[in-house]
Amino acid sequence: MESFRGPRLAREIVRPLPVDRLTRPFLDFARFGAAGGIVLMLAAIAAFVIAQTDLYEAYHEFFLHVITIGLDDWVIDVPIGKSVKPLTLELFINDALMAVFFLFVGLEIKRELLVGELSSPRRAVLPFAAAAGGMLVPGAIYAAINWGNPDTINGWGAAVATDIAFALGVLMLLGKRVPAALKVFLTSLAIVDDLGALAVIAIFYTEQLDLDALRNAGIVLAILMACNLLGVKKILPFLLFGIPLWYFVLESGVHATIAGILLAATIPARQRINPDAFLESNRNAMDVFEKATTQVSDVRRNRELIAAARTIELNCEHIEPPLHRLEHRLAGLCAFVIIPIFAFANAGVHVGAETDLSNRVTLGIIAGLVLGKPIGVIGACFIAVKLRLGELPRGVTWHHIHGAGWLAGIGFTMSLFIANLAFKSSPQHLDEAKIGILGASILAGIIGLGVLLLTTKAPKSDEPEKGEKQ
Repeated sequence: MESFRGPRLAREIVRPLPVDRLTRPFLDFARFGAAGGIVLMLAAIAAFVIAQTDLYEAYHEFFLHVITIGLDDWVIDVPIGKSVKPLTLELFINDALMAVFFLFVGLEIKRELLVGELSSPRRAVLPFAAAAGGMLVPGAIYAAINWGNPDTINGWGAAVATDIAFALGVLMLLGKRVPAALKVFLTSLAIVDDLGALAVIAIFYTEQLDLDALRNAGIVLAILMACNLLGVKKILPFLLFGIPLWYFVLESGVHATIAGILLAATIPARQRINPDAFLESNRNAMDVFEKATTQVSDVRRNRELIAAARTIELNCEHIEPPLHRLEHRLAGLCAFVIIPIFAFANAGVHVGAETDLSNRVTLGIIAGLVLGKPIGVIGACFIAVKLRLGELPRGVTWHHIHGAGWLAGIGFTMSLFIANLAFKSSPQHLDEAKIGILGASILAGIIGLGVLLLTTKAPKSDEPEKGEKQ
């Protein structure tokens, strides 16, 4: 049976216009599985290259620019927090835009826990074990290298995170050489890893709590939970209440991006719909649509045709849970806008003759991500399988797990984010951390790609994939 392909159907339904010839290559690229990782990589490379030129100072000053509202002589600075910090581009990207990204991450986590690979305890054991091992071992290696140095040991969190977009982007480059189950495993591992990274941020990188602001955030969260329980299905009310939730979390001392996770937890994930009524309504609408098209070919002049199409649209909107709708809408925004902007704003570190690449921070992060990640991931999977707590996904071999363990060492986005929190008062150590993260991510990606290329074979073009009928 041929699988359903929505985008292809849409192309057949809509008559092509001249503009489609211009936009189609970009849309095809966006649908490519590795597209997000490629854009992320290009943004990071651009920032790093600029940082090695005379434009570095201008690049650095650009993100410290204060965002203002007004015209000509009438200007208002936008303050943030009780300390009345000016809203800079850097603060807006790291605290506001990234909150949207963390909302997307929270939606992914909730979906996986409810209906995805992590919803089954038996299937969830391996990703959970792999993520746990992949965080504990790198953290221990970094701590061992930086033991006794109170100025640098706090950066251990930057050595434990996996970048889901970058890692999957590298894996997607292999196409059919790797089984689909390995992509699902790596996705699940990265999602659990994100959950662990969020716990690290909330617990270890919260300096001082403001209980009044925390109480206000709790009140807003209770309102959002009530909206969920009352059956509110529109996304807009949740997003509107998400704004004060973000502000109060920021005020509380907990990093503002945690608000995105809290908001995601309240988005409804289930729909109560009668399948028989859904089918009957859509069939009736299709009958009206078919009769209307035989009478008037111009859609604009046929009210019944438009009404029938609108009915089908509303029915489809009702059958898709708000969580799925919001996740789909944020996917492209995060992959092609928010994460590349974050990478461009944070990956620009200058490496000069005076740069000491043998410092503890850089070495700790490289050792943690490049060595600790594969050791932790592969070792934890081996123990879980040997103890019969979990099993390898169908079609996945230990060679695949070996390659995935290296790819898990691509820290990048999450690692950069945690490094900014760990070394926000020490620009030198922050630059050292960024160098380690960039170097480790590139090295881990190359090794992981090489391992999978050497241990897998490309399928013959005339061989159907598993599950596909000839």
